[in-house]
Amino acid sequence: MSVLTLLVIEDEPQVRRFLRNSLPPSEYEMLEAESGERGLSTAAARHPDVILLDLGLPDIDGVEVTRRLREWTTIPIIVLSARGQDQDKVAALDAGADDYLTKPFSLPELLARIRVAARHAEQRSDRKEPAFEAGDLRIDLANRIVTLGGNEVRLTPIEYKLLATLARKAGRVLTYQQLLKDVWGPRYLTHKQYLHVYMGHLRNKLERHPAKPRFLVTEPGVGYRLKIG
Repeated sequence: MSVLTLLVIEDEPQVRRFLRNSLPPSEYEMLEAESGERGLSTAAARHPDVILLDLGLPDIDGVEVTRRLREWTTIPIIVLSARGQDQDKVAALDAGADDYLTKPFSLPELLARIRVAARHAEQRSDRKEPAFEAGDLRIDLANRIVTLGGNEVRLTPIEYKLLATLARKAGRVLTYQQLLKDVWGPRYLTHKQYLHVYMGHLRNKLERHPAKPRFLVTEPGVGYRLKIG
C-alpha cells in the first residue's frame, strides 16, 4: 500500500504529537504546520494527499484557510475542531471542506475518514486523460508517468504539476500568470522566479540540451509552451 502524505494544520502541540505518535509511519507521512499561513505555503509546496485542518488557528481562521486552498486545489480537507456548533460545520463545509470531525475524536474514526477522503480523491483522478507524446517524450496523464526514451523520469509533485499543466494545453502558449495560478495558486501571481526555477529543473531532466530545449519552449515576455512537433 502506498504511503499517504497528510498535512496537519494545527496550533496545539499536543494534538500534533498525538497524531505523530499514533499514525503508522508505514502508511502515513505527516507534515506539520502550526499556523494558517504556514499551512497554505506547505500545501502549495508539498501537495499532500489529505489535509487535516483546525479552525481555531492563531493567524487565519480555518474557514478562510479552506477558502484560499479551494482557490487552486481539490486536495481533500478534513476539519478537526473543538467547535461543535452546526453553524461552524456548515461554514467549513460551504467553504469547501470535505468532512468535519469534532474534538475529541477517536483515532479509528479519523483513519476511516482519511481513507474515505483519499479514496474519493483517487476516484476523481482516475478519470482517464490522454497521453501526450512528442518525439521520445511521453506524458501519461492518467497514470502520472513521464518517460523519456522509454525510461521513467522521476519528478517532484510541483515539477509534474507544471509539466502536466503544459501538456493538457500542448502547443498553446501559457502565460506566466496562468501557470503560476494553476500550479501554485492565485496568490503566487507575482512569484515568477518559481517558474524559472522549476522550468530549469524540468529542462535538466527532460531536455538533451537544456539551454536549447526541444519541448519546453520559452515565449519571451509571455510564458512557456510545450512544443508538439
